[in-house]
Amino acid sequence: MTPGKIPLTLDPDVLQGVVDGAWAGARRRIRELSTDPALHLPVDGPLEELRAHTTAAVRPVADSGLTRLALPVEQGGTGRHAEYLAGFEELVTASPSLQIKAGVQFGLFGGAIMHLGNSDQHEKWLLPALDGELLGSFAMTEIGHGSDVAEVGTTATYDPASREFVIHTPFRAATKEYIGNAARDAQAAVVFAQLITQGVNHGVHAFFVPIRDEAGEPLPGITIEDDGKKGGLLGVDNGRFAFEQVRIPRENLLTRYGAVTEDGEYSSPIESPGRRFFTMLGTLVQGRVSLDGAAVVASKLALDIAVRYAHDRRQFTTSSPVEETRLIDYQRHQRRLMPLIAQTYADAISHDTLLHTFDAVFSGEDESTEGRELLETQAAGFKALTTWNALDTIQEAREACGGAGYMAENRLVGLHADMDVYVTFEGDNTVLLQLVGKRLLTDYAKELKDIDFGGAARLIGAQAAEHTLYRTGVANVGRAIGDLVTASVKDKRVRSGKVQEALLRDRVETMVASVAQKLRGAQGKDKATGARLFNETQNELVEAAIAYIELLKWEGLNEEMHRIEDEGSHPEEAKVLRRIRDLFGLTLLERHMGWHLMHGRLPMARARRIGPTIDALCAKLAQNSLDLVEAFGYGPDHRRAPIADGAEAQRQDEARAYYRAARARSDWPADEKELRKRAARR
Repeated sequence: MTPGKIPLTLDPDVLQGVVDGAWAGARRRIRELSTDPALHLPVDGPLEELRAHTTAAVRPVADSGLTRLALPVEQGGTGRHAEYLAGFEELVTASPSLQIKAGVQFGLFGGAIMHLGNSDQHEKWLLPALDGELLGSFAMTEIGHGSDVAEVGTTATYDPASREFVIHTPFRAATKEYIGNAARDAQAAVVFAQLITQGVNHGVHAFFVPIRDEAGEPLPGITIEDDGKKGGLLGVDNGRFAFEQVRIPRENLLTRYGAVTEDGEYSSPIESPGRRFFTMLGTLVQGRVSLDGAAVVASKLALDIAVRYAHDRRQFTTSSPVEETRLIDYQRHQRRLMPLIAQTYADAISHDTLLHTFDAVFSGEDESTEGRELLETQAAGFKALTTWNALDTIQEAREACGGAGYMAENRLVGLHADMDVYVTFEGDNTVLLQLVGKRLLTDYAKELKDIDFGGAARLIGAQAAEHTLYRTGVANVGRAIGDLVTASVKDKRVRSGKVQEALLRDRVETMVASVAQKLRGAQGKDKATGARLFNETQNELVEAAIAYIELLKWEGLNEEMHRIEDEGSHPEEAKVLRRIRDLFGLTLLERHMGWHLMHGRLPMARARRIGPTIDALCAKLAQNSLDLVEAFGYGPDHRRAPIADGAEAQRQDEARAYYRAARARSDWPADEKELRKRAARR
């Protein structure tokens, strides 16, 4: 422990309740399942063996009952959608390959049948899929169209004479690519293709397509290629599907949002093709939700390993001539790990918020358009930032463990390799943030449309005042806008939650307004002009979306901190959560310091206090860092990293014992530097 610092006395179980959230029970059940060595992917081995091992591990997941939780009661489930996802995310502790393999099987293949199919299709295919008996793939992505699903090239043309759809890959770029379970295991696939009947293209729909026969060979007209060895997720058999005039029964169209009669008439409960498409994809949002939660789990594991190592590992004699200093006691080490712990707490709490939104929409409690739009926005934004955060966290944790962190046996390099693709699939992160940004612009336009005359005058006045502030140079002499609004807030109050929220919120609102103002020129102009203006503001729009999601994460952490404070029964835990909240908020302000200074939101005096305040918070939190990672709820069988569970401590104890015994011997060699010092003193 750092001299002069007294750690708080914390109950990790209380903090675990905070980070595990409302569905803690499901998380703990799957953590228990994940301790089974049969579910752990070997560190190395032939690719085929790793894939076979992961496939075998899918069955225990199905047998656990997890996969049926989201089913309605009449189909043998409980309708508990969020509980299903919360448990499912914890499979990362067993193996990210298993989490993705199971996600493809149960969440995507089974989920598409459940959410896009009818009752007859459920009876025929759904339960076998959720029980792991009918192995399948989710064939949406194509080589030529990844995130742009609306433009996939695969066609499904209806033939009324035979009452069949003809699935076809018209060119190489329309090949289904990166498809999980494709190379080895899939017996069938849900294939997304352009539905064409009576000479009309009705847009992308989903079809159940048999892929392999009972002997495991591709069915006629189907070409399967193996993607081979990837950078990570070696237990998942990704591959490609191509179709050459493959015929399937008319009944294999998943018909919730579109159906075709025997004579080829198309009908849909949603008249607008665009709204139909986005509604259909919206039912599959659980993939993004689960990746957000899985990334949180990966960050927790990495920090758990790195913090435990930092408490055991000693390096350099600083405060003592004979005792080396623990890594956790170095300020720079605290600076590299403590903000990541604060960020991971924020990510975990915001994910619980996302699960509540998801559960309300999918349970039918909230059937409003606004509720579904909120879910889509949160899922897109949280998935993007949390998966990026996970990669950064794992890399920092690896570096914080030095060479030991680079050893495969200590999990960190494997976690990084496995998590790398999370930022790309289920929606490329940059594309997802554009979706968030567009939603912000839509909401901004609605506010302007509904604003009254007085409100408009105030808005225009505020914008004019801001312009005057820059033009007259007032900002350059320290009278920032934030101080004009919050004159009573002194420099020492940089830890004020109100100040943090005001600065974070103002950044979002200013950035969105700036993009909206620049896009005003597109009104009434031709399509090319509109596209050019949007492209010119694309980076600013993405940055605004990032700022918005950061604000949501801070707000979630702030709300949870106040909940614990208001309960009053856990004052020490409330205090440490306030420190975590402040560290997360101030780290965001420090990260975007240039923006706040350029826009006159922070006076220089207050800005200078942010760095030292972060340093102080890191030092305080470092004293409780073991408690903070203990709250993640993982044990040695989850970490499976020798350096975090005794190997490094044993080495250090052995070294100290050796030197203690050696120094007591009469033949212990004298230190040359000490001899020179003595000679100089004579």
